[in-house]
Amino acid sequence: MRLLSFFCCVPSSYDDHNNNSNGAAATSSKLAASKAPAKPEPYSEQRAKELFKTYEDPETPGEIGPEGFEKLCTDLDISLEGALPLVLAWQLHATEMAKFKETEWMQGTGELRASNPHTLALVLHDLEDLLLLDKPPIQPSTSAPKKKGTATSDAAEPYNRAKYYKYAADKNKAFRELYNFCFALAKPPTSRNIDMDTASAFWSVLVAPKHPIMKDILEFINEKGTYKGVTKDLWSMMLDFCTTMQPDLSNYSTDEAWPSMLDDFVAWKKPAAGAQDGNVNVEDDD
Repeated sequence: MRLLSFFCCVPSSYDDHNNNSNGAAATSSKLAASKAPAKPEPYSEQRAKELFKTYEDPETPGEIGPEGFEKLCTDLDISLEGALPLVLAWQLHATEMAKFKETEWMQGTGELRASNPHTLALVLHDLEDLLLLDKPPIQPSTSAPKKKGTATSDAAEPYNRAKYYKYAADKNKAFRELYNFCFALAKPPTSRNIDMDTASAFWSVLVAPKHPIMKDILEFINEKGTYKGVTKDLWSMMLDFCTTMQPDLSNYSTDEAWPSMLDDFVAWKKPAAGAQDGNVNVEDDD
């Protein structure tokens, strides 16, 4: 299942919704068509509130819903089929997929000192480069020294990069923070698990680009078609498996307590090895 399905409503609903959006769609279109300014716009709490209102659901005051979320992603020029909507949700403390409460929005934009689409897009692409594409980190600016105990100067940085530099200090830890956030974001409040379709969509954009073995695991999941849910333990150990396992599975050991689905994957990927080792678990998970 494509990630797009989890983040947007029916695209054709745009036109039906325009009459009730109080000009939000028109404002959104102008933002999307505009060019990025030569210099980032300084942060303004009032501007952050006004931006929230641009995408706010007219029927649910104080909340950006799926349609507003999709319009926001369009204005930020990020694909709903990629990982950046998840990064956006992470940075703005979302508690539901494709939704923002005003308190979450104000907290997140305030921490980042980002109150316009151009700056928010820069935040996301910086984190994409750092955590998803493994590019070298941006070095702290030295052009405008700041006094001890004060926030990073707006003149020196286009937004508050305090979290970015913390992530850059330990990229693996930061990526796992994002990864674990995504499980919490997708998990229904009354459930302990997330469904396999959602997990597979998230794995395809978060893990597969960094760890090619994830593509083989997704092929296995699709071929089997019997795995329905993902526990928090399986979610966590999937990342461990992908980050530690050699592409040819030569370092796989049945002595390690991998979830049975991953044992099944190894038996599927290496049928000869699976036949020789009677300890490989080939049971189907319900």
